[in-house]
Amino acid sequence: MAQVELRNLVKNYGVVNAVKHANIVFQDGAFTTLLGPSGCGKTTILRMIAGLETPSAGDICINGQRINDVPIHKRNLGLVFQNYALFPHKTIGENIAFGLKYRGVSKSDAVAKVKNALDIVRLPGIENRYPAQLSGGQQQRIALARAIVIEPDVLLLDEPLSALDANLREEMRIELKAIQHRIGVTSVFVTHDQSEALAMSDKIIVMSAGNVEQIGTPDEVYNRPTSEFVARFLGASNVVGSRVEKRDEISVHVTTQDLGSLLLPAANCTGLGAQATQAKIIVRSEKVILNPDPAKGVPAVIKAVDYQGQLARYFITVGSTDLQAMALIAQAPLQVGTQVGVCIDPADCIALSQ
Repeated sequence: MAQVELRNLVKNYGVVNAVKHANIVFQDGAFTTLLGPSGCGKTTILRMIAGLETPSAGDICINGQRINDVPIHKRNLGLVFQNYALFPHKTIGENIAFGLKYRGVSKSDAVAKVKNALDIVRLPGIENRYPAQLSGGQQQRIALARAIVIEPDVLLLDEPLSALDANLREEMRIELKAIQHRIGVTSVFVTHDQSEALAMSDKIIVMSAGNVEQIGTPDEVYNRPTSEFVARFLGASNVVGSRVEKRDEISVHVTTQDLGSLLLPAANCTGLGAQATQAKIIVRSEKVILNPDPAKGVPAVIKAVDYQGQLARYFITVGSTDLQAMALIAQAPLQVGTQVGVCIDPADCIALSQ
Protein backbone atom coordinates (compact mmCIF):
# COMPACT_ATOMS: atom_id res chain seq x y z
CA MET A 1 0.00 0.00 0.00
CA ALA A 2 1.06 3.56 -0.57
CA GLN A 3 -0.05 7.09 0.19
CA VAL A 4 -0.16 9.49 -2.75
CA GLU A 5 0.07 13.21 -2.10
CA LEU A 6 -0.38 16.09 -4.52
CA ARG A 7 1.21 19.32 -3.33
CA ASN A 8 0.06 22.51 -5.03
CA LEU A 9 -0.19 20.63 -8.32
CA VAL A 10 -0.77 22.69 -11.47
CA LYS A 11 -1.23 21.72 -15.10
CA ASN A 12 -1.49 24.29 -17.88
CA TYR A 13 -2.10 23.71 -21.57
CA GLY A 14 -1.09 27.05 -23.03
CA VAL A 15 -3.49 29.58 -21.50
CA VAL A 16 -5.84 26.85 -20.25
CA ASN A 17 -5.49 26.02 -16.54
CA ALA A 18 -6.54 22.36 -16.48
CA VAL A 19 -5.60 21.82 -12.82
CA LYS A 20 -5.30 24.71 -10.38
CA HIS A 21 -3.14 24.22 -7.28
CA ALA A 22 -4.53 20.85 -6.20
CA ASN A 23 -3.64 19.69 -2.70
CA ILE A 24 -4.90 16.14 -2.23
CA VAL A 25 -3.93 13.12 -0.15
CA PHE A 26 -4.94 9.66 -1.39
CA GLN A 27 -4.77 7.52 1.74
CA ASP A 28 -3.13 4.09 2.06
CA GLY A 29 -5.44 1.33 0.89
CA ALA A 30 -8.39 3.66 0.24
CA PHE A 31 -10.62 3.79 -2.83
CA THR A 32 -10.68 7.48 -3.73
CA THR A 33 -12.71 8.89 -6.60
CA LEU A 34 -12.02 12.00 -8.66
CA LEU A 35 -15.52 13.08 -9.69
CA GLY A 36 -16.63 15.88 -11.97
CA PRO A 37 -17.91 16.82 -15.42
CA SER A 38 -15.87 16.54 -18.60
CA GLY A 39 -12.98 19.01 -18.67
CA CYS A 40 -12.80 19.50 -14.89
CA GLY A 41 -9.22 18.17 -14.63
CA LYS A 42 -9.81 14.77 -13.04
CA THR A 43 -8.24 12.69 -15.82
CA THR A 44 -5.36 15.15 -16.09
CA ILE A 45 -4.58 14.55 -12.40
CA LEU A 46 -4.63 10.79 -12.92
CA ARG A 47 -2.36 11.07 -15.95
CA MET A 48 0.13 13.20 -14.00
CA ILE A 49 0.23 10.59 -11.22
CA ALA A 50 0.81 7.93 -13.87
CA GLY A 51 3.62 9.88 -15.54
CA LEU A 52 1.71 10.35 -18.79
CA GLU A 53 1.60 14.13 -18.27
CA THR A 54 4.20 16.44 -16.77
CA PRO A 55 3.04 18.90 -14.08
CA SER A 56 3.45 22.60 -14.82
CA ALA A 57 4.13 23.19 -11.12
CA GLY A 58 3.85 21.42 -7.79
CA ASP A 59 4.86 17.96 -6.60
CA ILE A 60 3.56 14.39 -6.74
CA CYS A 61 4.73 12.23 -3.85
CA ILE A 62 4.30 8.53 -3.10
CA ASN A 63 5.09 7.58 0.48
CA GLY A 64 6.76 10.94 0.91
CA GLN A 65 9.09 10.56 -2.08
CA ARG A 66 8.78 13.08 -4.94
CA ILE A 67 8.21 11.21 -8.22
CA ASN A 68 7.82 14.07 -10.72
CA ASP A 69 10.96 13.01 -12.57
CA VAL A 70 10.53 9.24 -12.17
CA PRO A 71 9.65 7.61 -15.53
CA ILE A 72 6.34 5.80 -15.82
CA HIS A 73 7.86 2.29 -15.92
CA LYS A 74 9.58 2.87 -12.59
CA ARG A 75 6.56 4.15 -10.65
CA ASN A 76 5.08 0.67 -10.01
CA LEU A 77 1.56 1.73 -10.88
CA GLY A 78 -1.30 -0.33 -12.28
CA LEU A 79 -3.40 1.37 -14.96
CA VAL A 80 -6.87 0.43 -16.18
CA PHE A 81 -8.38 2.42 -19.02
CA GLN A 82 -11.88 2.83 -20.44
CA ASN A 83 -11.06 0.96 -23.66
CA TYR A 84 -9.37 -2.07 -21.98
CA ALA A 85 -6.22 -1.69 -24.18
CA LEU A 86 -5.76 -5.46 -24.54
CA PHE A 87 -3.53 -6.91 -27.27
CA PRO A 88 -5.93 -8.74 -29.62
CA HIS A 89 -3.21 -11.06 -30.99
CA LYS A 90 -2.02 -12.20 -27.56
CA THR A 91 -3.71 -14.76 -25.32
CA ILE A 92 -5.30 -13.71 -22.05
CA GLY A 93 -2.33 -15.15 -20.18
CA GLU A 94 0.12 -13.22 -22.36
CA ASN A 95 -1.88 -10.01 -21.91
CA ILE A 96 -1.86 -10.31 -18.13
CA ALA A 97 1.82 -11.28 -17.98
CA PHE A 98 2.92 -8.43 -20.26
CA GLY A 99 4.15 -6.20 -17.43
CA LEU A 100 5.91 -9.02 -15.60
CA LYS A 101 8.54 -9.70 -18.26
CA TYR A 102 9.93 -6.19 -17.77
CA ARG A 103 10.29 -6.84 -14.04
CA GLY A 104 12.58 -9.85 -14.32
CA VAL A 105 9.91 -12.34 -13.19
CA SER A 106 10.73 -15.94 -14.13
CA LYS A 107 8.38 -17.80 -16.46
CA SER A 108 7.20 -20.19 -13.73
CA ASP A 109 6.53 -17.34 -11.32
CA ALA A 110 4.73 -15.43 -14.06
CA VAL A 111 2.43 -18.39 -14.70
CA ALA A 112 1.59 -18.57 -10.99
CA LYS A 113 0.99 -14.83 -10.77
CA VAL A 114 -1.28 -14.86 -13.82
CA LYS A 115 -3.29 -17.73 -12.34
CA ASN A 116 -3.64 -15.85 -9.05
CA ALA A 117 -4.73 -12.65 -10.84
CA LEU A 118 -7.36 -14.58 -12.80
CA ASP A 119 -8.62 -16.11 -9.55
CA ILE A 120 -8.90 -12.64 -8.01
CA VAL A 121 -11.04 -11.32 -10.88
CA ARG A 122 -13.05 -14.58 -10.86
CA LEU A 123 -12.10 -15.74 -14.36
CA PRO A 124 -9.98 -18.83 -13.67
CA GLY A 125 -8.68 -21.09 -16.40
CA ILE A 126 -9.01 -18.83 -19.44
CA GLU A 127 -5.31 -18.16 -19.99
CA ASN A 128 -5.35 -19.59 -23.52
CA ARG A 129 -8.33 -17.66 -24.85
CA TYR A 130 -8.10 -14.43 -26.84
CA PRO A 131 -9.76 -11.06 -26.00
CA ALA A 132 -12.23 -11.37 -28.90
CA GLN A 133 -13.63 -14.51 -27.26
CA LEU A 134 -14.65 -12.57 -24.13
CA SER A 135 -17.51 -10.24 -23.34
CA GLY A 136 -16.93 -6.57 -22.55
CA GLY A 137 -17.23 -7.19 -18.83
CA GLN A 138 -14.78 -10.08 -18.99
CA GLN A 139 -12.30 -7.99 -20.99
CA GLN A 140 -12.49 -5.29 -18.35
CA ARG A 141 -11.70 -7.87 -15.68
CA ILE A 142 -8.69 -8.98 -17.71
CA ALA A 143 -7.51 -5.36 -17.93
CA LEU A 144 -7.84 -5.20 -14.13
CA ALA A 145 -5.97 -8.50 -13.72
CA ARG A 146 -3.12 -7.16 -15.88
CA ALA A 147 -2.93 -4.06 -13.65
CA ILE A 148 -2.88 -5.92 -10.33
CA VAL A 149 -0.60 -8.82 -11.36
CA ILE A 150 2.46 -6.58 -10.97
CA GLU A 151 1.45 -5.90 -7.33
CA PRO A 152 1.36 -2.13 -7.83
CA ASP A 153 1.72 0.44 -5.09
CA VAL A 154 -1.18 2.39 -6.60
CA LEU A 155 -4.00 1.37 -8.92
CA LEU A 156 -5.19 4.07 -11.35
CA LEU A 157 -8.59 3.60 -13.01
CA ASP A 158 -9.69 6.02 -15.75
CA GLU A 159 -13.47 5.65 -16.29
CA PRO A 160 -13.06 1.86 -16.59
CA LEU A 161 -16.81 1.10 -16.55
CA SER A 162 -18.18 3.75 -18.89
CA ALA A 163 -18.03 1.53 -22.00
CA LEU A 164 -20.25 -1.13 -20.41
CA ASP A 165 -24.03 -1.28 -20.60
CA ALA A 166 -26.04 -0.13 -17.56
CA ASN A 167 -26.71 -3.52 -15.94
CA LEU A 168 -23.17 -4.78 -16.44
CA ARG A 169 -21.78 -1.49 -15.17
CA GLU A 170 -23.69 -1.92 -11.89
CA GLU A 171 -22.42 -5.49 -11.52
CA MET A 172 -18.84 -4.48 -12.27
CA ARG A 173 -18.77 -1.60 -9.82
CA ILE A 174 -19.72 -4.00 -7.01
CA GLU A 175 -17.13 -6.49 -8.20
CA LEU A 176 -14.40 -3.86 -8.65
CA LYS A 177 -14.90 -2.50 -5.15
CA ALA A 178 -14.85 -6.03 -3.72
CA ILE A 179 -11.57 -6.79 -5.52
CA GLN A 180 -10.01 -3.55 -4.33
CA HIS A 181 -11.07 -4.30 -0.77
CA ARG A 182 -9.67 -7.82 -1.02
CA ILE A 183 -6.22 -6.82 -2.29
CA GLY A 184 -6.07 -3.56 -0.29
CA VAL A 185 -4.30 -1.49 -2.94
CA THR A 186 -4.48 2.31 -2.87
CA SER A 187 -6.82 3.17 -5.73
CA VAL A 188 -7.55 6.37 -7.65
CA PHE A 189 -10.76 6.14 -9.68
CA VAL A 190 -11.88 8.72 -12.25
CA THR A 191 -15.53 9.04 -13.22
CA HIS A 192 -18.22 11.56 -14.14
CA ASP A 193 -20.92 9.19 -12.87
CA GLN A 194 -22.24 10.28 -9.47
CA SER A 195 -23.85 6.92 -8.67
CA GLU A 196 -20.55 5.10 -9.30
CA ALA A 197 -18.70 7.49 -7.03
CA LEU A 198 -21.25 7.27 -4.23
CA ALA A 199 -21.48 3.48 -4.39
CA MET A 200 -17.78 2.65 -4.59
CA SER A 201 -15.73 5.30 -2.81
CA ASP A 202 -14.15 5.65 0.59
CA LYS A 203 -13.48 9.30 -0.30
CA ILE A 204 -14.77 11.51 -3.11
CA ILE A 205 -12.96 14.53 -4.53
CA VAL A 206 -15.44 16.70 -6.43
CA MET A 207 -13.82 18.86 -9.11
CA SER A 208 -14.99 21.75 -11.28
CA ALA A 209 -13.02 23.74 -13.87
CA GLY A 210 -9.65 22.60 -12.52
CA ASN A 211 -10.53 23.30 -8.88
CA VAL A 212 -11.13 20.93 -6.00
CA GLU A 213 -14.63 21.84 -4.79
CA GLN A 214 -14.96 19.41 -1.88
CA ILE A 215 -13.28 16.34 -0.38
CA GLY A 216 -15.21 13.98 1.87
CA THR A 217 -16.91 10.64 2.33
CA PRO A 218 -19.86 9.85 0.05
CA ASP A 219 -22.22 10.77 2.89
CA GLU A 220 -20.45 14.08 3.51
CA VAL A 221 -20.38 15.31 -0.08
CA TYR A 222 -23.96 14.21 -0.72
CA ASN A 223 -25.64 15.35 2.50
CA ARG A 224 -23.29 18.20 3.46
CA PRO A 225 -22.29 19.94 0.21
CA THR A 226 -20.06 22.96 0.74
CA SER A 227 -20.94 24.67 -2.55
CA GLU A 228 -23.88 25.04 -4.89
CA PHE A 229 -21.90 23.22 -7.59
CA VAL A 230 -21.47 20.11 -5.40
CA ALA A 231 -25.12 20.21 -4.36
CA ARG A 232 -26.31 20.35 -7.96
CA PHE A 233 -23.78 17.89 -9.39
CA LEU A 234 -24.47 15.09 -6.91
CA GLY A 235 -28.12 14.23 -7.30
CA ALA A 236 -30.98 16.62 -7.88
CA SER A 237 -30.94 19.54 -5.47
CA ASN A 238 -33.14 22.59 -5.06
CA VAL A 239 -31.46 25.92 -4.37
CA VAL A 240 -33.74 28.56 -2.85
CA GLY A 241 -32.77 32.13 -1.99
CA SER A 242 -33.56 33.38 1.51
CA ARG A 243 -32.98 36.21 3.98
CA VAL A 244 -31.27 35.58 7.31
CA GLU A 245 -33.50 36.96 10.06
CA LYS A 246 -31.82 35.76 13.23
CA ARG A 247 -29.17 33.31 14.34
CA ASP A 248 -27.63 31.91 17.50
CA GLU A 249 -25.54 28.90 18.52
CA ILE A 250 -28.51 26.55 18.13
CA SER A 251 -30.36 27.66 15.02
CA VAL A 252 -30.60 30.04 12.07
CA HIS A 253 -33.95 31.60 11.18
CA VAL A 254 -34.43 32.37 7.47
CA THR A 255 -37.37 33.48 5.37
CA THR A 256 -37.98 32.54 1.74
CA GLN A 257 -40.23 34.17 -0.81
CA ASP A 258 -42.56 31.22 -1.38
CA LEU A 259 -41.75 28.56 1.23
CA GLY A 260 -42.21 30.74 4.30
CA SER A 261 -39.91 30.74 7.33
CA LEU A 262 -37.46 27.97 8.15
CA LEU A 263 -35.59 27.39 11.41
CA LEU A 264 -32.43 25.52 10.44
CA PRO A 265 -30.13 23.74 12.91
CA ALA A 266 -26.89 25.69 13.30
CA ALA A 267 -24.97 22.51 12.38
CA ASN A 268 -26.50 22.76 8.89
CA CYS A 269 -25.25 26.33 8.43
CA THR A 270 -21.47 25.99 8.74
CA GLY A 271 -21.14 27.19 5.14
CA LEU A 272 -22.99 30.40 5.95
CA GLY A 273 -20.73 33.36 6.67
CA ALA A 274 -20.98 34.83 10.16
CA GLN A 275 -22.16 38.19 8.84
CA ALA A 276 -24.26 36.88 5.94
CA THR A 277 -27.67 38.47 5.50
CA GLN A 278 -28.63 36.35 2.48
CA ALA A 279 -28.43 32.56 2.19
CA LYS A 280 -28.88 29.81 -0.36
CA ILE A 281 -31.02 27.02 1.06
CA ILE A 282 -30.10 23.60 -0.36
CA VAL A 283 -32.64 20.78 -0.12
CA ARG A 284 -32.41 17.44 -1.91
CA SER A 285 -35.30 16.53 -4.21
CA GLU A 286 -36.02 13.34 -2.26
CA LYS A 287 -36.46 15.44 0.90
CA VAL A 288 -39.27 17.50 -0.64
CA ILE A 289 -42.51 15.86 0.50
CA LEU A 290 -45.64 16.15 -1.62
CA ASN A 291 -49.04 15.82 0.06
CA PRO A 292 -52.10 15.11 -2.11
CA ASP A 293 -53.99 17.65 0.03
CA PRO A 294 -52.82 21.18 -0.95
CA ALA A 295 -53.96 22.44 2.45
CA LYS A 296 -51.36 20.25 4.16
CA GLY A 297 -48.27 22.21 3.25
CA VAL A 298 -47.43 25.09 0.95
CA PRO A 299 -49.77 24.97 -2.12
CA ALA A 300 -48.01 23.93 -5.34
CA VAL A 301 -48.78 22.66 -8.84
CA ILE A 302 -47.09 19.80 -10.71
CA LYS A 303 -45.78 21.13 -14.04
CA ALA A 304 -44.00 18.03 -15.38
CA VAL A 305 -43.36 14.40 -14.45
CA ASP A 306 -40.23 12.36 -15.17
CA TYR A 307 -41.38 8.74 -14.77
CA GLN A 308 -38.54 6.41 -13.67
CA GLY A 309 -40.31 3.14 -12.89
CA GLN A 310 -40.37 2.81 -9.10
CA LEU A 311 -39.67 6.53 -8.77
CA ALA A 312 -40.98 9.73 -10.28
CA ARG A 313 -39.31 13.10 -10.39
CA TYR A 314 -41.85 15.90 -10.17
CA PHE A 315 -41.20 19.42 -11.40
CA ILE A 316 -43.41 21.68 -9.32
CA THR A 317 -44.10 25.38 -8.95
CA VAL A 318 -44.61 27.00 -5.57
CA GLY A 319 -45.62 30.61 -6.25
CA SER A 320 -42.75 31.87 -8.41
CA THR A 321 -40.32 29.19 -7.17
CA ASP A 322 -39.56 26.06 -9.20
CA LEU A 323 -38.67 22.89 -7.28
CA GLN A 324 -37.98 19.22 -7.96
CA ALA A 325 -39.32 16.40 -5.80
CA MET A 326 -38.38 12.72 -6.04
CA ALA A 327 -40.88 10.21 -4.69
CA LEU A 328 -41.68 6.50 -4.72
CA ILE A 329 -44.71 5.54 -6.78
CA ALA A 330 -47.33 3.46 -4.99
CA GLN A 331 -49.53 2.71 -8.03
CA ALA A 332 -49.40 5.51 -10.58
CA PRO A 333 -47.51 8.82 -10.60
CA LEU A 334 -49.29 12.08 -9.89
CA GLN A 335 -50.43 13.81 -13.05
CA VAL A 336 -49.39 17.13 -14.54
CA GLY A 337 -51.65 19.89 -13.22
CA THR A 338 -52.28 18.19 -9.87
CA GLN A 339 -52.36 20.56 -6.91
CA VAL A 340 -50.35 19.35 -3.93
CA GLY A 341 -49.01 20.56 -0.62
CA VAL A 342 -45.24 20.89 -0.26
CA CYS A 343 -43.56 20.13 3.06
CA ILE A 344 -39.87 20.63 3.83
CA ASP A 345 -38.21 19.69 7.12
CA PRO A 346 -35.67 22.39 8.07
CA ALA A 347 -33.42 19.61 9.38
CA ASP A 348 -33.04 18.44 5.77
CA CYS A 349 -31.82 21.85 4.57
CA ILE A 350 -28.28 23.20 4.24
CA ALA A 351 -27.56 26.95 4.27
CA LEU A 352 -24.69 28.40 2.21
CA SER A 353 -23.61 31.99 1.72
CA GLN A 354 -25.38 33.71 -1.17
